Amino acid sequence: MEKELMPECALCNVEVKLCRSKEGSGPKFCPTKTKDKELQTALKKYKERGTMRFAKVASLQEAECYMRRDEKPFVLRPAKTRVEEVIELAKKMNYKKLGVAFCGGLSSEGNILVRILEKHGFKVVSVCCKVGGVPKEFLGLKDREKVRVGTYETMCNPITQAEILNEAGTDFNILVGLCVGHDALFLKNAKALTTVLVAKDRVLGHNPVAALYGAKGYFQRLMNP
Repeated sequence: MEKELMPECALCNVEVKLCRSKEGSGPKFCPTKTKDKELQTALKKYKERGTMRFAKVASLQEAECYMRRDEKPFVLRPAKTRVEEVIELAKKMNYKKLGVAFCGGLSSEGNILVRILEKHGFKVVSVCCKVGGVPKEFLGLKDREKVRVGTYETMCNPITQAEILNEAGTDFNILVGLCVGHDALFLKNAKALTTVLVAKDRVLGHNPVAALYGAKGYFQRLMNP
């Protein structure tokens, strides 16, 4: 029974879903049917100071990413890149100071992003992942566990990135290519709301969803571990 009621939305094959339509339905594990307590707790949080405004702006931004929305039948016509979306959302929220936490391996991308944001009138604080120059031995790593064995190698330092942006009083933060795990530590420690512009994928040119598209083809090893 516990397994049956555990939310498994990704496995739902209902054509008209309850979470999208009043006439819809859901399987036994549908959280729209079974998780009213959690829903009510969440709705109360939306009413907290600042949260309702941000959530409303985020939904407005979502809608404005499509053209000709009043046409019937409606056909999805996306019109804006994620970079444009981040800029527009920040302007709608009247943010003045933005934080950019970027991976050292994406310094060029970080540079371009900061210059774009400054062109749009934002003050930008940017911090590289290697800030502090702390050797990996601090984490208890052995030489053979480094990327470049036999060299002096500094650790990625997302908590310090977050602390620096916290101290700077950024209104909103943008992540650019932090490693898996390092991004999680940044998100846990940052005070300001944070969005991810680039999700690191070293093999796929920072386009991790390509592995999902290829799960039945070139990346079928993912389905057959």
